[in-house]
Amino acid sequence: MFHGARHGWIEVVAGVMFSGKSEELIRRVRRALIAGRRVQLFKSHLDDRYGGQFRISSHDGREIDAEPVSNSVQVAEKVSPSTQVVAIDEAQFLDDGICKVADALADAGMRVIVAGTDMDFRGEPFGPMGPLLARAERIDKLHAICVVCGDPATRNQRLIDGAPAPAEGPTIQVGGAESYEARCRHCHEVPKRDRAQRELLLKRGKEKWEGI
Repeated sequence: MFHGARHGWIEVVAGVMFSGKSEELIRRVRRALIAGRRVQLFKSHLDDRYGGQFRISSHDGREIDAEPVSNSVQVAEKVSPSTQVVAIDEAQFLDDGICKVADALADAGMRVIVAGTDMDFRGEPFGPMGPLLARAERIDKLHAICVVCGDPATRNQRLIDGAPAPAEGPTIQVGGAESYEARCRHCHEVPKRDRAQRELLLKRGKEKWEGI
């Protein structure tokens, strides 16, 4: 797929937390290294879990060295012209400029592998992940298992003292199993938002009924 020395492209590995995104990125990078490709790895400096700032670590314990970056400009400045594969983990924490950087690298003939969580804890698009998905030639959306019902999980459930976090909390809050659970659409809870949606649906239903 997408062969050719100067034929670059973007591939995005997206999905919920605990779905294996970092594990898949590490797998692709290691295969590129076995193939003799020149690879550079980056990760958001905000993610210092598990292996720390200088390693990409998956929840299952796999690790690989990576360079921490704070923004898209740093990625553009640090990529060597001789690099053939650029991998970026936790891309949801970067600014929107990463979309143009990924495009430019692909246009220059590089394979760009991006991994990130595509929705925040409210179930809304997370950072630049939406535009990156739109630009990508290849997309893989991974699922975890809902801890409540066992169905495929597509949402990140943020927890505070074991209870669902309210919608007004900060979008970015780095954490692991102590702060998040993987849940399906129907088991995902965002209390304040959910109450507002139910009230709106009830209001619309009442208006429709009274109009008959």
